[in-house]
Amino acid sequence: MEKKTDLIIVGGSVIGSSVAYHLLKDGYTGEITVFEKDHLYEFSSTPRSAGGIRQLFTTAINIQISRYSLQHYKTFPEDMAIDGEKAEIDFKQRGYLFLAKDENLDQLQKQSQLQRQYGVPSELLSPQELLTIIPELNIADLQGGLYCAEDGYLDPYSVMQGYVKKAKQLGATYIYETVETVLKNEQDVSGVELTNGDTYHAPIVINCAGPWAPLLSEKINCPIPVVPLKRQIIQFDIAEPLTYDLPLTVDPTGVYFRHEGKSLIAGFSEKVKPGIDFRWSRDFFMEQLWPVLGNRIDNFLQAKIASGWAGLYSHNTVDQNAIIGEHPNLAGYYLASGFSGHGMQQAPAVGKGLSELIRTGNYQTLDLSPLRFERFAEKELLIEGAIV
Repeated sequence: MEKKTDLIIVGGSVIGSSVAYHLLKDGYTGEITVFEKDHLYEFSSTPRSAGGIRQLFTTAINIQISRYSLQHYKTFPEDMAIDGEKAEIDFKQRGYLFLAKDENLDQLQKQSQLQRQYGVPSELLSPQELLTIIPELNIADLQGGLYCAEDGYLDPYSVMQGYVKKAKQLGATYIYETVETVLKNEQDVSGVELTNGDTYHAPIVINCAGPWAPLLSEKINCPIPVVPLKRQIIQFDIAEPLTYDLPLTVDPTGVYFRHEGKSLIAGFSEKVKPGIDFRWSRDFFMEQLWPVLGNRIDNFLQAKIASGWAGLYSHNTVDQNAIIGEHPNLAGYYLASGFSGHGMQQAPAVGKGLSELIRTGNYQTLDLSPLRFERFAEKELLIEGAIV
């Protein structure tokens, strides 16, 4: 079977659905077809993420993207409402907190100065000030922390579904089949072929396939420096509750933790081999998380694992930042990949940016050109220092 459409999006999770939504909302009149192979989104990276929303980045473009996206998430329930029913995402602005020790403090001071240039109300806190936020915190080895009260965390699954439902209401067609390969002529993209043999022709194909994006690009000789990396999250309970609900807190070791209802969740960017792997382990908590958690807050010493899961980072191996825009070697082939764990929190700005680029040929709201694919050859890398 062969069909024609105007624009194809491969990957219907939060990035792909944000792109579809923004295109249609901004006036794109062509037919948009979104292909998503996992109709339950069971293995999608978005619902398996920690749901953090932060502006505490070290590069100007990431700070601007995050500031735009945070403002969008504040109005998301109303913006994505359908027939008067709001798209609730449980956004809790409890803050984001990077704890500092030794040389980390100077780095955080520089980061805060840059963040404030772009309107982010980040502040450097003393060890005693940290106790006003987390009274139980062990500050013996800390010199302070970088905190932003505007930040926080939300339910990533609800965000994804909010975009999906709104994009469908605006006219996007979702087909729950697997794309086998992107089709192309000598210099332009021409559509996609599905694993069932069907082909869909379109002059624009946007690769939003997350951890599966690099494989699609390799098949058409447009390789990208992205690999899938497993990231585990463990949910646990404690015997003695904390005084206050936690900000999403990042220990100097890289271990992070936050509340999830009455329970807590924690994770860490462990070193693993690239690949598709959704296994999680209690040993990960016992060996890598618990010693750090118990040292930082005494209440965590009496912890009981409630559950766990693993998701995939689309890890950019070169500079850990997204790759956004048209591929220079194939006209009509666009990328939105390599977010390295930041996809959900950057989705609003990325959707808006690609909508503008595709409809008008230029970025207007935010200049996302620093994230272009060409930066690798041009040696204009964006080294992000705040990877969690």
